[in-house]
Amino acid sequence: MDVARSTLLRWAEALSGSARTGMGFTESLYETERFEEILHVASEIRVAAEVGGAGIASDATGDEIYDHWLSEVGKGVPGYVTPKAAVAAIVGNEHGEILLVQRSDSGIWLYPTGWADVGYSPAEVAVKEVLEETGIEIEPVRLVAVMDGMRRGFTAVPLYSMIFYCRAIGGTLRAHPLETRDVGWFSRDNLPTPIAHADKWVPMAFRAIDGHVDPAHFDSVRVPFWAGTTQEK
Repeated sequence: MDVARSTLLRWAEALSGSARTGMGFTESLYETERFEEILHVASEIRVAAEVGGAGIASDATGDEIYDHWLSEVGKGVPGYVTPKAAVAAIVGNEHGEILLVQRSDSGIWLYPTGWADVGYSPAEVAVKEVLEETGIEIEPVRLVAVMDGMRRGFTAVPLYSMIFYCRAIGGTLRAHPLETRDVGWFSRDNLPTPIAHADKWVPMAFRAIDGHVDPAHFDSVRVPFWAGTTQEK
C-alpha cells in the first residue's frame, strides 16, 4: 500500500515531537536511549516523505535530520514540543476587495501572515503584520478560522494558524522591502497568480468580506486519529 507523503510527514513529526518531549523530561538514561531510537526512526520516515522545511533540506539524510532535531531538545517545559503558531489576516475594503501580498521567498500570493510574536495578543500580531507587510492599518473584527497548516498542506512543519477577518481603516499600500515583492487589493474575479491553495480559503475569505458571520472554521476530527488524510468525520 502506498502511503501519501503528507501522511509520512505527519507520522515523522508526531514521533519526533513525542521523542524530543520525552528526552526533555526524562532523567533515565534507559528512556533517553529509547527516545533516541524513536527519533532515528522518525528521521528516516521524514526522508521517505522527501519534504524540507524549518531548517531541514528536502534532500537531507536521516542522520542530518536526526542531528537537527536533537539540537533542539530542551529540558522540562521549554523542551515540550508543540506546533508553532502563526497569525493571518483576511482584510477587506469598502469595495469588497481582499488585501493580498506576494511573498518574497516564493513569489506566491497569499493573505498577510506571520509568526506569533511574544508579548503580543494574536489580534495585535495581525495588526502589526499587516501594517509591516502592506502599509495598511486594520481593525480586527473576529476570528474566522484556526487551521492545522501541515494538515492543510500549507507548510511542512507543525503549525497552527489563527486567521482573523479585519477591516481596513487607513494607511497607504506599500510592500515591505524584505518580506514582500508586491501588495494589492483584488476582487474575487481578478485574483493574482500564482496564488496559494485558493480553494482552501478564498470562499471563506470573501464570505467574511461580504458580511457573513459564520462559526469559526476548524479542521474536522479524523476517525481514527491516525488514519490517512482521506478518512475524516
